[in-house]
Amino acid sequence: MNGGILQLCLMMLGALLMVCSAISDLRWREISNGLNAFIALLAIPFWVVSGWPLWPDVAIVAGIAFAIFVVFALMFMVNAMGGGDVKNVFAVFLWVPLPLAMPSLMVMALAGAAVSGAMLIWLIVKRPETKPEVPYGVAIAAAGLWALHQQYLNQFQSIASS
Repeated sequence: MNGGILQLCLMMLGALLMVCSAISDLRWREISNGLNAFIALLAIPFWVVSGWPLWPDVAIVAGIAFAIFVVFALMFMVNAMGGGDVKNVFAVFLWVPLPLAMPSLMVMALAGAAVSGAMLIWLIVKRPETKPEVPYGVAIAAAGLWALHQQYLNQFQSIASS
């Protein structure tokens, strides 16, 4: 099995786990620590197979993921974000290469706005008794899936960069 096939298999497994985290957050408003850990740990063999050098690429990606984690942890401290989402954003952004970090944050913000809008409509229609929780794991997974697509599956990437 060559590196390209292994890289594709790891990428697809990572994408599947990101989708599982979104579904888990949608259904139960919870993303398990084990799932977040598996997404994060699976990034390591993905870096190796993809040929990312430890310095500076992996170090920068880990630093960006940690910086985003810190911002989300601060939002958790003021009850604006769930704990599973905080860990999930760190795990997912370990898969996002440096050039796609800011665009991925934009995708996450737009997807989060869409999810929040859908929750607002649900609130108006259903009028639940309890305070709703926005499943932000959906937006986080959307950003991770978008980044994987842009980096590895976008056949028009060379056109856009010229």
